[in-house]
Amino acid sequence: MKAWALGVLALVVATVAARAEDTVTIGAIYRLSAAAGKDAVMAIKTAQDIVNQPHKGLEALPLGAGQGLPNLGGAKLAVSFADDLGNVSVAQSQALRLIGQRVAALIGAGQSPATLAASAVAERRGVPFIVPDAEALGITGPGGKFVFRTTPLGGDIARTYAQFLSALKSSGMKIDTLALVSEQTERGKAAAALLSDAAKAAGLAIVADLGYAAGSPDLSAPVVALRGQKPDAAILVSNAADAELLIKTMKTLDYKPPLLIGDDDGFSDPGFVAAVGNLARGVVDRSVFSSGKPDSAASIVNALYKAKSGRDLDDAGARVMQGFLVLAEAINRAGSTDPAAIQKALQQTDLKPEQLIVGYNGVKFDATGQNMLAATYLTQLQGKAYVAVWPAERAAGKLVLPYKGWE
Repeated sequence: MKAWALGVLALVVATVAARAEDTVTIGAIYRLSAAAGKDAVMAIKTAQDIVNQPHKGLEALPLGAGQGLPNLGGAKLAVSFADDLGNVSVAQSQALRLIGQRVAALIGAGQSPATLAASAVAERRGVPFIVPDAEALGITGPGGKFVFRTTPLGGDIARTYAQFLSALKSSGMKIDTLALVSEQTERGKAAAALLSDAAKAAGLAIVADLGYAAGSPDLSAPVVALRGQKPDAAILVSNAADAELLIKTMKTLDYKPPLLIGDDDGFSDPGFVAAVGNLARGVVDRSVFSSGKPDSAASIVNALYKAKSGRDLDDAGARVMQGFLVLAEAINRAGSTDPAAIQKALQQTDLKPEQLIVGYNGVKFDATGQNMLAATYLTQLQGKAYVAVWPAERAAGKLVLPYKGWE
C-alpha cells in the first residue's frame, strides 16, 4: 500500500478512535417499571446533566462545571438503562449484556437481591460496579475488588441515632432510656438488633423492644406497652400503613414520648405526611439529603431533579445521584475507560463533605469497597416537610423538643 494511502488509513482510524471517546457510557440496572426504579432513572439523568451541561452554582462539585469529562477530552457521559424486572436472573443477564456492550462501569440495582446478582457478574468480569442504595451486607466484603458501595448501612444509621441521643444527653436533656418498636419483618428485625446494639454501646438502657405483625389492624398493644415503660425516647421501624396507624393510635390513647424517632421507610413516605403529618409534628426521621438554603448546591440540584421528575429529590434518589457522581468523578480522574484504571481511581477516592450533595462525611472506600464515611442527616417534621436538624453544623433548621404530636 502506498504511503499516502497508509496515511489516510491512519487518519481514519484515529478519527474513529476519537469519536469513540466522544462519549463514555455507564450501564444502569434497575426495575424500570417500579416507582423506585423510575426515581433512580430521573436521579441518574439529572446527575448526567450536571456533568454534561453547565449549571450556575454547581462549580464547587467535582465535574460541576458541566464540561463533561475533562481528562478524557471533554467526553460526555451517556447512560444505557437496563430493566431487571425485579428478577435475579434477569439482573445477571442484563449485567452480562451491558458488559458485552463495553460500558465503562455499572451502577444499580435498587433491591439487594438484584444488586447481589448483578454486582457478582461485574466482579467476575472485572468491571467496576457502584452500589448507591442496596444495603445487604454480602454485596461488599473481603476479596471483592470491583464493587464499591457509597450508601450508609444499617449499622451506620444505628450509630447515628445513638450519637444523636448521646449529644442530647450531653446537652442536659434527660436521655437515659430508649424503647424500640419494630415490624416483624426481616428489615424490622435487623434494624431493631442494630439499634439495640448501638444504644447499649452508647450507655442507653433499652426498656422495651417490642415487635408487631406488619399490617396488623390494631396496634394498641405496643402503644400501651410504650406508655407503661415511659421511655425518654422511642424509635419506630414501620412501613407506611403501620406508621400511620401507630400515630393515630398514639393520638387515641393520648400517649407521646418526649422524643419520637420514625426510622425512614414509612415515615419518609409522602403519604405519611399527607395522612397524619398534623398528628406527628416534631417526629424525627433521617435522610441523606436536605436541599438547604435556596442558593446552595443541593437546592440547585433539587430544582434540576424536580424539573425532570415533577417532585423533590428524596433520600433514595439522592443516594443514587451521589453514587453516579462519585463514579463519574473516578472515571474522569482515571482519564481512561479501562476497567482497571477506573477501579484504581475508585480505590483512591477521597471526597470531602463540601464536594457532595448528600450528608455523608465524605466518600472513601475501605478494602472491601464500602464507603467508610457514609452517614445521614437527622430530619424533623416541621410544618408539612422534614427539615435537616442534626448535626447542628450542617442543619437547615433548629431541633424543637419535646415531641409535639397533635398539640
